[in-house]
Amino acid sequence: MKNIFKLIALFAVITSCKNEVVEEPQKEDGLITVTKEQFQSTKMLVASPTTQDFNVTIKSSGKIDVPPQYKAKITPFIGGYVKSTSLLVGDKVRKGQVVITLENTEYLDIQKDYVEVAEQINYLKSEFERQKTLYNEKITSQKNYLKAESDYRQAKGMYQGLREKLLLLNINPTNVEKGKFTSVIALSSPISGDVTVLNANVGMFMSPSDIIMEIVDTNYLHLNLSIFEKDILHVKSGQSINFTIPEASKDIFTSKVQLVGKSIENKDRTISVFGTLNPADKSKLLSGMFVEANIIIDSKKGLGIPNDALITEDNKNFVLLLQQNRNDGSYVFKKTLVNIGEKTEQFVEILPNESINESSKLLTKGVFDLTN
Repeated sequence: MKNIFKLIALFAVITSCKNEVVEEPQKEDGLITVTKEQFQSTKMLVASPTTQDFNVTIKSSGKIDVPPQYKAKITPFIGGYVKSTSLLVGDKVRKGQVVITLENTEYLDIQKDYVEVAEQINYLKSEFERQKTLYNEKITSQKNYLKAESDYRQAKGMYQGLREKLLLLNINPTNVEKGKFTSVIALSSPISGDVTVLNANVGMFMSPSDIIMEIVDTNYLHLNLSIFEKDILHVKSGQSINFTIPEASKDIFTSKVQLVGKSIENKDRTISVFGTLNPADKSKLLSGMFVEANIIIDSKKGLGIPNDALITEDNKNFVLLLQQNRNDGSYVFKKTLVNIGEKTEQFVEILPNESINESSKLLTKGVFDLTN
């Protein structure tokens, strides 16, 4: 019998729940009416704009970069087939470290030419000195003397040119003169840093126009921003910068203006601005990342509302302005267009107009529940 009563009671509860209707805010003629119960259940809050401190900023964009002397592209002086490489993108390398070896029979041809010229040059030098002596003693003709001089100087030039080629190929000329030839050369890193690009596999032919790998010293990462000509007189060294990496993180990073460009670049009439980075942030950033930045040029007081109180639709901004607080405890709001100024992490500046000022009442909490 007790079980029957329990079932009846449960059925009554279920039936009452089905019959209960959750009221939605009433929207009519651009007005939104919220009952007292709705207002309290969603913990909405009505308040006036408050005076807040805002930074006056110049908006800009750019990228994370490094100075030219701290990034390097490895290319072969003379092409060759990749014989070996043990590196991957992200690996660290030291200045002077061998990063790849190439193989080509053309390297042997250069060494053979060098040895041949090296063997000839001693004879040509002796012949030049002999002809010079004979010419001074009026024993030989000027023609013979000038030919001996020309042959010697030509061979000397070839010798020096081939020697420089060997050095560029990282081949020791002294070993070549001893008959130690090699068809394999080693390319070394000109800087210390991280491998950011690697385009080589064993067996691939790499020509002088091919970039085998790129190396960046991330210790020298900095901001490279572009600002328009109209803003340049407001930007000075030492000013603070707040920036984000919109494609990778919502974190806000800080920087300071280090250098301001001295010439206008490109057709869009922009000027480069460089900023230093905090050492702790460099490990989170990569060269080439796109950034959006605000350069802080001044500060001011302004009317502010919480960021959550702002509605953005089709690039326009609105607030829910209180029109009436009725006797039954309900509230009537009007969706009102506003112009905004600067922003902080918590507040957005509202520019006063005919509809809104410091004494206006607006919905500052619970806006999302009414607009979605």
